[in-house]
Amino acid sequence: MSTRWGILGPGRIAEKVAADFGNVTNGTLVAVGSRSAERAQAFAQTYGQGDVRAHVGYEALLADPDVDAVYIATPHSDHARQAIAAIESGKAVLMEKSFTATLDGAHRVVEAAHQHEAFVMEAMWTRFQPVVLRAKELVADGAIGQVRAVQADLGVRRPLDPTDRMFALELGGGTLLDLGVYVVSFAQHFLGAPDSVQVTGSLLPETGVDAEAGILLGYDDGRSATLQTSFRLPLPGQARIYGTDGWIDILPRFHHPNDLVLHRQGEDARPEHLPPSGAGYAEEFIEVGRCLAEGRTESDVMPLADTLAVQAVLQEAADQLGVALHER
Repeated sequence: MSTRWGILGPGRIAEKVAADFGNVTNGTLVAVGSRSAERAQAFAQTYGQGDVRAHVGYEALLADPDVDAVYIATPHSDHARQAIAAIESGKAVLMEKSFTATLDGAHRVVEAAHQHEAFVMEAMWTRFQPVVLRAKELVADGAIGQVRAVQADLGVRRPLDPTDRMFALELGGGTLLDLGVYVVSFAQHFLGAPDSVQVTGSLLPETGVDAEAGILLGYDDGRSATLQTSFRLPLPGQARIYGTDGWIDILPRFHHPNDLVLHRQGEDARPEHLPPSGAGYAEEFIEVGRCLAEGRTESDVMPLADTLAVQAVLQEAADQLGVALHER
């Protein structure tokens, strides 16, 4: 079974994804939808060489009977309503992270998915990278004992540009939803949902978005995650999983890594090189196709419960920083 894909929103991330679509072994890109006819046609020509249909308006894409699944790549604040519209149109949904701009929006999407028995997944490509899959396998096999802590950072020094979506509060801009989602999702993947969230950081007074955040996730049994994200600092992008018998380093940049190093107490370090196929975006599309072929409505690698747990942390962090997240 080959999944027929439509892309909703031909922006920066959609261009990267489409360029990597040749590595999707169980799906094809058949359509794109944009509010701009010119952008839709240019995208279709660039990435489909005439084989991708260009729809003007998102409604036209969702009405296309030859589209099985929709990849939503619009700003965060548009995700909830567009995902619900896609679900109601009978499409499977792969939603670019962050899943939504708010926790309430995420709950509404999940409720719609359950009501319509539709497949929905957050496009957290990190979870499908061979290095991260291998780290999860090592942890499950007890290679580092019991996991007690996680550290992760991801940041770039990004000059303020009020015209860029990254700095627009109404479009879900800010470091939490664009970069912080990676560190929070990574911690949740290995530690589960936290019992407490503490955050410190700063806002950009010009636009009201968050510029940086240090996040401490606490667990009632003493486990913890220390996370850092920033638009002010060029952080290395490394992650580390600490266990009672050793630790695993995910080398920079951890959200699309090629290498890990296993450290066990009293043993030499064991590096592993596990690059993804292509740029690494294909794996999440392959996962959606696999799940649809099996009649599943969720991925067991990126289940909706995990998405909601991550979204709850992001919402709490935004609330503590005073960032007024909202859906459009």
